[in-house]
Formats: sequence, C-alpha cells, structure tokens
Amino acid sequence: MNAILYAIASHARQETAAIAVSDEAGIWTYVDLLGAVSSLVQALGRQIEGAPRPVAIRLPNSRAWVAVDLALSAIGCISIPIADFCTDQQVSALLEDSGAGWIIEPASDLSVGGALGFGISIRKLETTEVHIHPGTAKVSYTSGSTSTPKGVCLSAKHQSDVANSIVDRYGGGYAGIHVPVLSLGVLLENVAGLYPILLAGGHYRIVGADAIGLSNPFRPDFSAMRTALSEARASSTILVPELLRGLLSRSNVSLPDMQLIAVGGSKVAPELVVAARASGLPVYEGYGLTECGSVVSVNAPGVDRPGTCGKPLSHVSVSISKDGEVIVEGPAYCGYVGQAPHKGSVQTGDLGQIDSDGFLSITGRKKNIIITSFGRNISPEWIESELLLQPEFAQAIVLGDGDAALFALLAPSAPGIDLAAVQRAVDRTNGRLPAYAKIESFRLIAPLSPESGLVTANGRPRRDVIAEAYPPSINVGEITA
Repeated sequence: MNAILYAIASHARQETAAIAVSDEAGIWTYVDLLGAVSSLVQALGRQIEGAPRPVAIRLPNSRAWVAVDLALSAIGCISIPIADFCTDQQVSALLEDSGAGWIIEPASDLSVGGALGFGISIRKLETTEVHIHPGTAKVSYTSGSTSTPKGVCLSAKHQSDVANSIVDRYGGGYAGIHVPVLSLGVLLENVAGLYPILLAGGHYRIVGADAIGLSNPFRPDFSAMRTALSEARASSTILVPELLRGLLSRSNVSLPDMQLIAVGGSKVAPELVVAARASGLPVYEGYGLTECGSVVSVNAPGVDRPGTCGKPLSHVSVSISKDGEVIVEGPAYCGYVGQAPHKGSVQTGDLGQIDSDGFLSITGRKKNIIITSFGRNISPEWIESELLLQPEFAQAIVLGDGDAALFALLAPSAPGIDLAAVQRAVDRTNGRLPAYAKIESFRLIAPLSPESGLVTANGRPRRDVIAEAYPPSINVGEITA
C-alpha cells in the first residue's frame, strides 16, 4: 500500500488543486486526502492500545471510508472491510472468525465508542484473538459460499501489484471520474476501482446509495443509476453482470463521458457485452477471484477480444492444467483465516481455455458453487439444507448459476400438498437467509430417483443434467415429472 500512499503524496505536490475523492458531503483534493489520512493515523493511535488487532470497517461508501482504509494501511494495522450486503449474523461471524479488536462505524452513538472525526467512531470488540497469517494487511470476506463467509488474507504488496497492473493495462489517461456502484467493502471495487484511480491521479466521485438507486442493493433502481452516472459525468465504473443488464435496459439517459465499464464477478454472457457496446456502453469483461487479489485478466481498448476475459495482467501468469483448471502463478493470498498458510500457485476451481493470442476464457466451474449475476458466491448445499429443515420437502435442488436469483426444485414429502403451504415453507426458509441467497421461484417435482439419471445411486444430484431438464421458471405450478 506504500505505493498508493506515495502516489497520493506525489499528486498532492504536483497538482495541489486536483480532486482526489468527493461525496455528497464535500470534496477532498489530494492535499486534503493526505491531511485526512494523517489525522486518522493520529486518532487511531490514541484509540488502539498495545499490539494492533484487526480493525473492521463497516461504513457506507464515503470519503471517510477511503481515509480509514488508507490510514489503517499507513499504521500497519490489518483491516477487514465489510460489504453492505452482509447480514448482522454474518458480520458477527466474521468479527469472531477474524478476532477483530475494533470496528469503525458511523458515529451514531459516541457513548459506545471513541470519536475519530469525519462522522465516524471506533468501538472495541470483545472477541478472542485469532492468529492471522504474517504479512496480512487486509482480510477480505466474500459473501460466503456457506452461511459463514471465509476470510482471505491479502498482503499490502499484493493489492498494490493488482492496482498497478490495472493502471498498466489501461494507461493513466483513463482515470478521469470514477463513480463506484459496488460497495467499497467488496474487494473488486476497493482494489480495482479505488486504488488504480488514486495511483493514476483521477477523481473518485462517490454518489450516495439512494441517489445511485441502491438503497436496496438487490432491487436496484436502474433509471436512477443511469441518471446518477450521467450527472456525475462518470468516465469509468465497475459492475457485476446483473447491474450491467439493468443499466442497459434503461437507455433513455445517455452516458457521453463514459470511457470504461469493467464487468466481472461472475460469468458474463457474450451477447450482453455485444448488446452493451452496440448501445454505446464501453464494456470490457474481466476475470478474477479474491485469492488473487481480485482481477487476474481483463479486456481493454487495444487489448480486447469480446467473449473472453482478456489477457492476464502483468503481475501474474495463467496456465491451464491437464484437466482444464485455470492455474494462476504470481502474488497470491497468504491463506484463509484459521487455516494453513497458502503456498504456491492458486488452483482456481474454474475451467478455462487460453487461445493462441493469450486471451483467457472461462468455460465452467469444477465445483458446485453458484455465482449469481450479482456476483454473490453461494453453495447450493447450504440453501438446500435450509429448505430441508421444512417438513414439507423431501428433496430440494437449488439452481441459478449466472442468473439474477435462485430457483429451487422441490419434491414434497407427501402427495397432494397445497401450493400455499409450499409458499409458506419457502418464505420461512427465506426468512433465515440473506437477501442474495433467497429463493425467488420454485417448481414442484416428483422425487428424483437414480433411474431418472438426474441423481447418482446414492442420491447426489447431477446438477448440470438437472439444470438442462428444469430451466428456471418464475411460475409455481403443479407437480411435474
């Protein structure tokens, strides 16, 4: 992270009036940003006693978020960004899992924490200290493929390497006005959005969640989003496929200043990129994963092949194993919290191909993890186990990879079940799940047997075959074979 702090200082010396970060409450030049980081370093030093333990950040996108993140890096304290889609239960779990010593939140009640200025406060946590891998600067928790998210330990250098490679790929000239749509608690926005903009001397312009149509992140207002990007004169942003699809559907507002829309986080249909470009949106697909510090490969003007995820960035090399798995060599995560240190290359679990010109394509996944078009990682077994807690169901199969919402195939535990009873059981299950993991639609089916070819001899679902036999439907209906 020192490279990013040095870049900020350099911009402050060379362009004293250049805007670094702004939000609805005000503007910071690069000089102001350095001052804010310095103030927070001093304030944090007064609050944190003894050997620093990890500090969680649970703030909305704001200038304060940026300054806190940089200040924690400056003092060598491990940060734990918390994405806005995490439930209170998941937040509690990740705080315990990481042994976080403090949490920084909006200063709504200073009686339970210490004021840090900038409308935020820090609160001490009563957690048990956990060993974190040496060299860790940030622990990134994904949405979680199970009910408990997994913490990925990343070094400062790794994050800087990714950010610098992104600047190398696009060139410093692309860094005009970047408007974040994703939460800064998401590693992709943090490392591939914020840091490259600061390295390149751009303006990171934060628009409030309500104004950008994300007061409910899983029910976006795409008209508001497109209007906000237009009015902010955004020249770049990062989206997951579902947000791009929605933005494309609201084409009544032009985005004349937009030069780059990077799309990643889950599979992107080639048709979506083609349609977006035909409408004038400069969309470039990429690929990455948390264990690799976010972005691994990405298309860019002049280095572009639609339908692929682009060429690998300069700090990594990518190969394909004999069984088709994508293997990434280069800087990698230090390990997962509570598990053994990571050594060597990253076996991604994704299946892919590299063409003769070096462009990477992702063709599938080795495991069953569902990645929705919102970029959330979900284990179908987790949701299925929740559904099977309901006495109404004998079998449950959850599908939805690449789709906006999850779809369930439900085999009733008794014949003649009432659809209203099924809906109530699904509603009870959804009440136990975070928004990104709820079942949006379902179909009642007869129990699946090995004779059907849809399950194995011991009853394990053959998911690819099932997905072809039962495409998602928004309509609930009678039992079908």
